[in-house]
Amino acid sequence: MSGNDDAQNLSPESKAFKFGLDVINQSEPQIADYIRAELENQRSQLKLIASENYASPAVLLAMGNWFSDKYAEGTPGHRFYAGCEFVDKVETLACEHAKDLFGANYAYVQPHSGIDANLVAFWALLSHRVEAPFLKNHDAKHVNDLHDDEWETLRKAFGNQRMIGMSLDAGGHLTHGFRPNISGKLFSQRSYGVNPETEQLDYGNIQALANEFRPLIIVAGYSAYPRKVNFAKMREIADSVDAVLMVDMAHFSGLVAGKVFTEEYDPIPHAHIVTSTTHKSLRGPRGGIVLSNEPGLADHIDKGCPMVLGGPLANIMAAKAVAFAEAKSLDFQSYAQQVVDNARALAEGIEKRGGRLVTGGTENHLVLVDVRSFGLTGRQAESALEEAGVIVNRNSIPFDPNGAWYTSGIRLGTPALTSIGMSCEDMDEVADIICSTLTSVDPATTASGDPSKAKFILSDVVQSSARERSAKLLQENPLYPEVTSLI
Repeated sequence: MSGNDDAQNLSPESKAFKFGLDVINQSEPQIADYIRAELENQRSQLKLIASENYASPAVLLAMGNWFSDKYAEGTPGHRFYAGCEFVDKVETLACEHAKDLFGANYAYVQPHSGIDANLVAFWALLSHRVEAPFLKNHDAKHVNDLHDDEWETLRKAFGNQRMIGMSLDAGGHLTHGFRPNISGKLFSQRSYGVNPETEQLDYGNIQALANEFRPLIIVAGYSAYPRKVNFAKMREIADSVDAVLMVDMAHFSGLVAGKVFTEEYDPIPHAHIVTSTTHKSLRGPRGGIVLSNEPGLADHIDKGCPMVLGGPLANIMAAKAVAFAEAKSLDFQSYAQQVVDNARALAEGIEKRGGRLVTGGTENHLVLVDVRSFGLTGRQAESALEEAGVIVNRNSIPFDPNGAWYTSGIRLGTPALTSIGMSCEDMDEVADIICSTLTSVDPATTASGDPSKAKFILSDVVQSSARERSAKLLQENPLYPEVTSLI
């Protein structure tokens, strides 16, 4: 059979990627090789990074097209560049899909990432709550109408606002007001943590902190907290101190879109403003989104460009529209429920094999394991599992004695493995692979003879066995089965 006949027998997805790589190969063959290698690498590993997933071929293909060549600062119908007719259509469609999917009155799909979405939200809130009243009091319509001394007063007011958010060791995120991030340099921040015994949020303590600190913004949301958050209670706390409730649902937006998190656990009806990434559990392209039901906020959010963003990436907005359309399906709702079911099965499998779970379990897509129960640091556990073909990330746990670099925990997530079809029974096998590996790891010693926090000893036999078991699971649940040939 000729090469042309072989190509004719390929699936549409295989043809699209194969021919695309053939074109790339003509310009820079090494990049084409690296793209093929990345797929093979992902096909050979159990991906348990809670913030990663597998986008559909349609989403991936929507990112590589002529929309990448178009500048389109502004919003649909109000661009600073001509020739944006179809960019307007793409952005409008993506916004409409997002509003339908999440039940929001307003959506902004231009942010390039989660941090960009949060920056847009922060500055929209500052514009709404600080700048707008200031302009009104000075009979000005625009900041350019202010005298220099008035502008300096407003600039100082921007930098004199307060925020509270979840502490990093409790599962919060750097973009929620911490010093290494621009949010921590912009706001005066205090953190709320978790109850030392339950390791879960204590809403009474959050209320007390809000009463004492009187923040402008209360941020809810997490990157490593394995429980639901009651957003109705968080809104009550915010209202009681005249604060704005901002929810960063980057990690669990797929569970909101999939109707697994509803009522008080759905942030959309309760928050003033909601941000998210569009990858992770939502299974779209890498990017961000801002949603709101709050009257008067939309005009401020729409100024994300030029406020903090550059020109929107129309090709990524196209991929977002595809992902939102996919997430509106009943199949996606089944997927979202399976993500949670799989996380619970994974947690139970680890716990029954001797692993200690932070908070004692999970109610969402992630599991946080205290690897001190295996005599290890998070860094040792992460590295040992990678050698065994299991990809996780080390993570701080509440009141972590090992700090943010070595950590005492690992974070596991089920969105990616669920995307390739794995079941609760498969999660029990994954749990056994993880625990049998970690119980076989011994910490190495430093030059001074002390136990190392980074180095470890793992036998070739254990490593080989874990990789064989992982490979069997992956063979039974292949990644992108519709993509059969890239040669």
